[in-house]
Amino acid sequence: MLSKLSWIAVVSLALATSALAQTPSAAPRADDGSSDSWRTAGGNRAPASTARKSDHRGEALEPLRPIEGSPRGNIARVTKGSGTLPNDHGQVWREYDISPYTLRVTATQRPEQAVIDWILRETGYEAWHSEPLGILSATVDGRTLRVYHTPEMHAVVAELVDRFVNTEAETQAFGVRVVTVSSPNWRAKAQPILHPVPVQTPGAQAWLLAKEDAGLLLAELRKRTDFREHSSPHLMVNNGQATVVAATRPRPYMKDVVLRPEAWPGFESQSGQIDEGYSLELSPLLSLDGRMIDAVLKCNVDQVEKVIPVTVDVPVANGAKQRARLEIPQMTQSRLHERFRWPTDQVLLVGMGMIATPVPADPNAGVFPLQVGPPRADLLIFVESRGATTVQASTVTRTGQRDPGTYRNRY
Repeated sequence: MLSKLSWIAVVSLALATSALAQTPSAAPRADDGSSDSWRTAGGNRAPASTARKSDHRGEALEPLRPIEGSPRGNIARVTKGSGTLPNDHGQVWREYDISPYTLRVTATQRPEQAVIDWILRETGYEAWHSEPLGILSATVDGRTLRVYHTPEMHAVVAELVDRFVNTEAETQAFGVRVVTVSSPNWRAKAQPILHPVPVQTPGAQAWLLAKEDAGLLLAELRKRTDFREHSSPHLMVNNGQATVVAATRPRPYMKDVVLRPEAWPGFESQSGQIDEGYSLELSPLLSLDGRMIDAVLKCNVDQVEKVIPVTVDVPVANGAKQRARLEIPQMTQSRLHERFRWPTDQVLLVGMGMIATPVPADPNAGVFPLQVGPPRADLLIFVESRGATTVQASTVTRTGQRDPGTYRNRY
């Protein structure tokens, strides 16, 4: 009997244990985004501190905004550094006196900029913005050039500075002529005296001529009825100075329409302007021995071939529409930016090819009956050294600040 009761007790204990194991857990909570736990991978659950959009009373919270006037913190890690200029490549600090050049130049407000420009052309921009660390700067008064670089770079800088402050180069001047002819057939007779030099601008050519041959060529060109000279025959450029000669004319046109409901007739025409013509910039620099010329030549020619009218419908008051006229200019542009080096006893001749005429024609004059399209001409630029002169160089238009540009390792 006792064994039978023991068996019943064992079975009852087993059944009770099984029932406790199968008791259901608490009901799962709906995922309302208020849980402090993270979702599993792919669930895109944000932490509760960033997912909540209301406070404990259920009121919406305003998004965080920066305080006006407060300084923005740096995202990048910024340190004070070692406090000294690195000289891992043997860089040294030197100061060059450029006052002999800057004091005698009165045509520009910042003559020291010409020295810096030529150093950048000769050494390349990357040499001052990469390893090794380099510094190139001029003082406010323009009398001192400060340079921090390797001894090899200082040798290049010193040679260029000497070319500017050299007293023998003070009175050196250069002559520039800009002429055009309507046909390039002048090359047929002049070919034997032309000595070509490499040019990177597509469509352009350059030659060297003896000064006697250049004079004969100009005399032959003047006999042509299509010969035009677009610069002063006595134009002079001083050594080391950048000079810009320009002949432009503004061409206004209607470029856009802006709605103005508060004013009659409900819109306003916006006008634009195009400076049509040519601009020539020359920066010559004489070598120390006076036998070679380095020059940067930049020429831009812009011409408006024609203006294409377009009529547009402009909505005005009461749902009505009014017609307005727009003008779309059809233009042609020619660009040349080159650096040349040639002996002082020769003349540099640069031909830009058959391009738009550098001096714009009268837009009201119309087109000749036999002329098809806008006028074209072969533009020629003569540059030569005039030697020592006591006459101050004069130009049509001179600017002390040249246009910023990218030389792309060529200048």
